[in-house]
Amino acid sequence: MLLSLTIENYALIGHLEFRPTEGLTVITGETGAGKSIIMGALGLILGQRADARTVRVNATKCVIEAQFNIDGYGLQSFFTENDLEYDSQNTIIRREIFATGKSRAFVNDTPVQLTLLKQLGDALIDIHSQHQNLLLGNGSFQQEVVDAMAKNKEIFDSYITGYRELLRLRRSLQTLKEESARSSEEADYIHYQFNKLDEAQLRDGELAELEEEQELLSHAEDIKSGLVNMAEQMNGDGISLLQTLKQLRDQAQSLSSIYPRLQEIAERMESDYIDLKDIADDVENQAEEVNFDPERFAFVEERLGLLYSLLKKHNRETIGELIALRDELQEKILHIDNSDEEIAELEQKVEAQTAKVRELAKRLTESRTKAARSFEQELVQKVAYLGMPNVRFEVQILPLKDFSSTGADSIQFLFSANKNQPLKPAGEVASGGEISRLMLSIKALIAAAKTLPTIIFDEIDTGVSGDIADRMGEVMKQISEHLQVITITHLPQVAGKGDAHFMVYKEDTETETQTHIAQLSADQRVREIARMLSGARITEQAIANARILMGQK
Repeated sequence: MLLSLTIENYALIGHLEFRPTEGLTVITGETGAGKSIIMGALGLILGQRADARTVRVNATKCVIEAQFNIDGYGLQSFFTENDLEYDSQNTIIRREIFATGKSRAFVNDTPVQLTLLKQLGDALIDIHSQHQNLLLGNGSFQQEVVDAMAKNKEIFDSYITGYRELLRLRRSLQTLKEESARSSEEADYIHYQFNKLDEAQLRDGELAELEEEQELLSHAEDIKSGLVNMAEQMNGDGISLLQTLKQLRDQAQSLSSIYPRLQEIAERMESDYIDLKDIADDVENQAEEVNFDPERFAFVEERLGLLYSLLKKHNRETIGELIALRDELQEKILHIDNSDEEIAELEQKVEAQTAKVRELAKRLTESRTKAARSFEQELVQKVAYLGMPNVRFEVQILPLKDFSSTGADSIQFLFSANKNQPLKPAGEVASGGEISRLMLSIKALIAAAKTLPTIIFDEIDTGVSGDIADRMGEVMKQISEHLQVITITHLPQVAGKGDAHFMVYKEDTETETQTHIAQLSADQRVREIARMLSGARITEQAIANARILMGQK
């Protein structure tokens, strides 16, 4: 329930605090006093979009804060899933709207998005205004009403789960069939592409190896000639590097016997001789190995041409990418070959899920049909009590061609207010006053059937008066036995039923006009209701009538 609403710097409101009671709280005030402003501020708490123009003149921002007791609302999982602090006794929602146009929303001091705030707001307060009377002709609203009366939430939740799975399977089947049709058309080309890649016997890294070998074979004669020349100079017949170094070494060794300081040089020459001998041997060996092989060169050229062609054709950069493409094409071929089996298997799943959903939809329709008959009788009694003795009302439940997100049937409320008048869709034929009484009766029945959040009736009693107004007040009083009810009214008969009474009024100063709200004492209530009865000039008769309406002696 709503514990308090605090508004600062919103429109004509400088500072306002509103603390409704648990039962029936009534709000009255002259036209233009600012009741709609309070409702607008409350709407912001429930996730409506903000408008910077609503920030009070000369203020930098407005703040609206509401405190709720949400014990028994079953919202703990919602708070957990959205990483919000859960306090069942004191949940605080705050909106801040800045004059610059920016706005922020908080739940228990945690910043939240408006979509999340709206989800939470829908679970906390049900604002019923004249505009909401249009819901009477809305199929979704009618279905929700019947389901509330049927208390079929468990069946409905099971149906929704099954229906969503059926939609998923249907989409998967449709996608598979479309892919199969496209693949069948492309099957020959896919096979052709795969075969070309498969026949190429691709190996990752081969391209670099072949390019290196091509470079070697292209210059084989130059390489061999150079190596032979190097070997000849290092260790050929006649004067060579090795021969010369050997002579120098021998001379150094001979002189070292009479000139010891040459011993180290002789040893270094010996080491250099050994290294150069190894180098000469390696050069000779490589010179023997390097030969121009025309057949191998032709093979390398042809192989590189094939690889380059495949890379260009398939717009790939590396052999590894070609291998991945080959494997992908192989998967497609397997998929094409197995698609008929996959489609048949998925069709069986769709058929089985359809049967399951059909059974759940049948149970849902049965629960609605059963509830609809008793709902019709109870609603007629409620509406008759509100001054429509000849009313006829019927819940029409018709089968759909296919399942929907709400079941396998459509629901429509049919209504007739007068004798000999045929039943027609309620939203099309009911007058404003009739719709108000119908909606109030529906809310009353729902309130008795399920746990509802706080209900706010925003001038739902427009278009009625006298004894009917008094009875509408009685119905609101009955609803407040099950939940918190706040009603904004112009009718003294309704105002007299309140457990608490607040008055909205304007106050002018030298520089501005401000809207205020005040809880009335018993005597103040008498005078306010008397004003509603007789106008600005309050008579003794009006005061007496006000006391009667309030149940005072």
